[in-house]
Parts: sequence; C-alpha cells; structure tokens
Amino acid sequence: MGVSTSSPEKGISLVTVDFPPVNALPVAGWFALAEAVRAAGRDPETRCVVLAAEGRGFCAGVDIKEIQAAGQRALIGANEGCAEAFAAVYECPTPVVATVQGFCLGGGIGLVGNADAVVASEDATFGLPELDRGALGAATHLARLVPQHLMRALYYTGRTATAAELHRHGSVWRVVPRPDLRAAGLELAREIAAKDGRLLRMAKAAINGIDPVDVRRSYRFEQGFTFEANLSGLADRVRDTFGKEGA
Repeated sequence: MGVSTSSPEKGISLVTVDFPPVNALPVAGWFALAEAVRAAGRDPETRCVVLAAEGRGFCAGVDIKEIQAAGQRALIGANEGCAEAFAAVYECPTPVVATVQGFCLGGGIGLVGNADAVVASEDATFGLPELDRGALGAATHLARLVPQHLMRALYYTGRTATAAELHRHGSVWRVVPRPDLRAAGLELAREIAAKDGRLLRMAKAAINGIDPVDVRRSYRFEQGFTFEANLSGLADRVRDTFGKEGA
C-alpha cells in the first residue's frame, strides 16, 4: 500500500499508487507521489515514466475523511500536496504516460491532465465532483482533456466523461480492455523510450515552454477559492453531506 516505483523495462520507470479502497490519497500520499515522480525523472536512465494505480479505480481524489477529521490543517496539506504532485507530473524531465482504469476523479484529473499521454481502459470515466464535495480546483487540468464548453458543463454538473469520449476529443491515446491496460501503457512508453534520452528531455522542456497556460499558477489560483469556501463555512456544509443518502 502507498506509492511504489519499479523498472519493468530498460528506460521505463513505473510509479504505482495503491491506497485502498478507492485510491483517495491522504496528504502524505500526495507528497509521496510527487517525490516518486520527481525521483524517477531525475534518474538519467529514465526515458519515460508510466503512472499507474492498483485497484478498481485510478484515483478518487483527496481523502475527504482526513479533511473532515483534521480540518484546515489537512486542507492546507491537501492543497499543497496536490499542487506538488500535479507539478511533478507536468515538470518531469521525461514524458509521463498515465494509465487509467475505472474512475478518475478530482485529483486524478490533475494527474492525468498534466501527463504527456493517456491510455485508458474501456471502463474508465473522468470527472470533477468538486462542487459536491465543498471544493474547487483542477478545472485547469480538465480543460487539457476536453474542449472549453464541455469542461464547464462537466464541472458545473459533476458529470463524468468516458474514455471513449476523451478518445474522440484526442486526449486519450488509446482505449483498451481493462486486462490489457498495463501492457498498452508500457507499449507506448517503450516506443517513447526508444528515442534518444537527451533529445526526449529537450523535447519535454520545449513543449512545456510553448504551453499557453502556466498550469501551476492556474491551479493555485483555483485553490484560493477552495480555501475561501472553507473559511466561510460553505465548504463544511457541503462536505458534511458527502456520502449521505439523499444529499
């Protein structure tokens, strides 16, 4: 359980998240994930990082129960941890391939939206239920996966989009049966890792350099509204209904 790193093939680092039952990461988990991705990127032998998760879903976001129990201290930690994990994926010196199964919600969107390529299983769904959880954020990253107006509709309603829909929009590279997900992710990573390592790192820096949106600053701006909602008590009122039937 936790965050682990392995090297299934030469030039490929596999970073795996495992926080049962739904991969809702605690504060420490976000920081551990950030460090694992950064460490993989620092390794001169790494040419591609594959981000994966165990269990029935890729990521359910932050651990709401931890925030409910610890209050503002946990909220600040979650804000900082998410920002660091998302930035670690985006700023990784080598390309990052995200392999997504089941649900990809909240913070999962932040990770996938900042990845360089996405491979998904047929049962994968993507969404931001933030408004139902007393939070805001990751619209920055959802906007990297779907067109602007669809992003807004998904954000306001809390609905999800399927892997097939994202594939049609061009943000998911390939959709495969769930048993084939890990192999499909490694296949893409293997093709990337076959390139010259120094050129790959230069290419990643060049592509990030021409990105029209500063994703770290944009996300931190969103988080300011999350904290405002918490200071006003609004977030607590909404969050206290989370998981309750009929809420």
